[in-house]
Amino acid sequence: MLQHLAHFAFIITFFFSYSSGCRRNDQAISDGNILQVPLSSEISTLDPARSYDTISGSVVYQAYEQLYEYHYLKRPYVLIPLLAESMPEIDKSGLRYTIKIKKNVQYHDDPSFKGAPRFVKAQDFVTQIKRLAFIPTHSNGWWLFENKIKGLDTFVKDAGNDLNKFKTLPIPGLQTPDDHTLIIELREPFPQLMYVLAMSFVSPIPMESVEYYNNILDDVMIGTGPFQMEKWNKLGNLKMQRFSAYHGSAYPSQGDRYSNENKLLQDAGKKLPFLDGINFHIMKESQTRWLNFRAKKIDFLVIPKDNYDSAIEPSGQLNRELVNEKIELEIAPTKTYWWLSFNYNDPILGKNLNLRKAIAHAIDIDRYIKVFTNNIGQRANSIYPPGIPGYNPSSQLPYEYNVEKAKQFLKQSGYPDGKGLPSITYDVRDNSATNRQQAEFIKGELEKIGINVDVVLNTFPGFLNKARTGKLQFWQDGWAMDYPDAENSLQLLISKNHPPGPNSTYYSNKEFDDLFEKVKSMSDGPEKFAIMVRMENIIHRDLPWVMQYYARNYILYHRRLKNYRYSDLVSNYMKYLRLSDQ
Repeated sequence: MLQHLAHFAFIITFFFSYSSGCRRNDQAISDGNILQVPLSSEISTLDPARSYDTISGSVVYQAYEQLYEYHYLKRPYVLIPLLAESMPEIDKSGLRYTIKIKKNVQYHDDPSFKGAPRFVKAQDFVTQIKRLAFIPTHSNGWWLFENKIKGLDTFVKDAGNDLNKFKTLPIPGLQTPDDHTLIIELREPFPQLMYVLAMSFVSPIPMESVEYYNNILDDVMIGTGPFQMEKWNKLGNLKMQRFSAYHGSAYPSQGDRYSNENKLLQDAGKKLPFLDGINFHIMKESQTRWLNFRAKKIDFLVIPKDNYDSAIEPSGQLNRELVNEKIELEIAPTKTYWWLSFNYNDPILGKNLNLRKAIAHAIDIDRYIKVFTNNIGQRANSIYPPGIPGYNPSSQLPYEYNVEKAKQFLKQSGYPDGKGLPSITYDVRDNSATNRQQAEFIKGELEKIGINVDVVLNTFPGFLNKARTGKLQFWQDGWAMDYPDAENSLQLLISKNHPPGPNSTYYSNKEFDDLFEKVKSMSDGPEKFAIMVRMENIIHRDLPWVMQYYARNYILYHRRLKNYRYSDLVSNYMKYLRLSDQ
């Protein structure tokens, strides 16, 4: 799904919270049929063409819909139609996709519709893909389509910044023979297209809405989903309410073994959504989240590291006190992983391999994982996360915690014991206590070998803006896989995806780029996996990343919340949730 907790490679793990000052204790969790979903940071945008971080995505996917979605209850993941009537017809060349669009799918009410109901047309998908390519949109999703669709790259050049040209210029590879048929013609095979068509970037947008808002959709939501925005206070909460004219998908009637064992099929076939609304609240500090969860003011949360020992027994089971409070535990592997990034354009870090090696050997990743994840995180051994084809559990990184080696590399870099080395700037992802503590940990590790670090605090949107504009030097980066394919990891490092694309390191290597062009259209198998190894070795040699860990989540939720199942990829999951009095 998303990165760039972020924008592109920026993701931020959900830590759900709710402010204790917002309502009285006896009102909160029994406040009607409303799900309480606090967020760990500000919402950066509501525009599906620009949303690429976990925080904004958690909101966007509840209001906007796409052609396809992941089946909620099946693993391995399976794509199914959402706004499409069926799976696409793909010709033998793999270049032409014909997609039938559902009829009578209504948009949420919006001033751009002038009081009349507006229904989805195939042209709305063309409009949105145009928006991804249109320079003034500053879309974080353009990299997914660049050089993919016939005529789209020419459109980028010809349209420039001219909104009139945006509206009138045709794209040969995007055709709509009628209001409910979309034809996509590719320049070359792109098997990941099906995954892309399930991402928020391809949510349909009417042209009249683009005109009405002058293509600035950061503060509005013009979706077709089960929930529509009611009110948004940018520094506080965002409220959503059930969309009364929702076209009505149904709860799945099939699932995997886990679904059956955990009674997740009891609502099979029932019309969605079950909730009357969702309240999102910003709450950055983990201890406040914990206290409000215990006070039954929020419906679920990832266990904060400081509360892990008080919640989980040494056996790994939920402690008896929480069980008696009718709290449930779900242990969920994720497709989110973390590393430290260097800006390859930086004249100090980007041009000095030995300096990067010194930093890689100076940081005790095992202690970092213990301190900041309670050993829940799994130490990374590869640039690929577990669970994607081609990941090798026996892979090893070419660096380890070794202070003496770090000092040797620092000397070889031309800065013995750090002498003559300017301070390194470490940007923090947001100004929460946890992120500040993580930054101080990195600062302390590097000071041991003579490297001085200046820690810079940011809001999360501010951090994303720095990443998009190349103003970061050294920082923690991460990625939540958009889809289960190595191409989704590797595209974070190719030259053409420099910002505003997902390659926030500005790393560039022609051999790596050439191999990517081969691997991106290959099916899983030995040949593809061999190229993945070659590409990983290049990254180990050049060291734009220092790998940290793969995330796992210990999630608590109150028993009144039904149908909950964690997933990194099923981002529109809130429509499946139900609240009960039991």
